[in-house]
Formats: sequence, C-alpha cells, structure tokens
Amino acid sequence: MPTRLRKVRKMRGSRTHGYGQIGQHRHSGKQGGHGNAGLHKHKWSWLTIHDPDHFGRDPFRPPSWRRVSKWANVGDLVSLADGSDPKGAVSIDLEAKGIEKLLGGGDVTRAFNVRVSSYTERAKKKLEEAGGKILTE
Repeated sequence: MPTRLRKVRKMRGSRTHGYGQIGQHRHSGKQGGHGNAGLHKHKWSWLTIHDPDHFGRDPFRPPSWRRVSKWANVGDLVSLADGSDPKGAVSIDLEAKGIEKLLGGGDVTRAFNVRVSSYTERAKKKLEEAGGKILTE
C-alpha cells in the first residue's frame, strides 16, 4: 500500500487517530500488558491452556539451599591424592580442592588423612578401618 493512502496521513494532527479518549491504542494496553503481566488475573485462561506449569515448583529439583555442590566418595581418594607416600598415610586436603563433603561410596585400599568440612559416618568408618582419619577444624 502506498504511504499516501495510509490512515496515519489522514489522521495527522488529530491526537488520537480515531481511537477515542487519550491512551487507547497506545503502548500495551490493547494486549493486556507486556510479557507475562496478568497471568494470575486476566490472562489466566490463556495460562491454563498454553503454559499450565508456569507457576509452582518442580518437584524433581530440590531447593538450592539444601544442595551440597561439591562432594567426593572415599573410593575417589586414590585419584585425588597429589603425592603418594608408599609407607605412611597419604594426606589429602579436600577443602583446598573445593570439595565440601566426603561420602562413603567405594572401597578404601590404603590409609588416608583427609581434611574436609563435612562427612558421613560411613566414610569415617571406612577410613578408620583402613588406618586413616578425618581432620576437621
């Protein structure tokens, strides 16, 4: 359509361009708000059809404040050991490696002295049976 035949050319100077009182046909009022505005109010029926899982939590994702971000099993201590002493217990600082918790999975083949902030009872038992210990401060 040529520019000269458009409605805006005829309506120049009329302030509302034929849309009634001030504010009509401006901004986002004609669509009920920007983005997700009104999903709990006037866009509820749209939400129930097109996005029913929008509100609420995901039951398969636990709250982030309960999650321990970094952990290791006692079976992983052999690969985490920097230098190995063939005779005595090997010292490992898991806190320096960014590991927050030691879990009891796997087997302990030798004695380890492990520095970690938290651990499970099973991990402590396995380390002590192998001749090692857990150092916490």
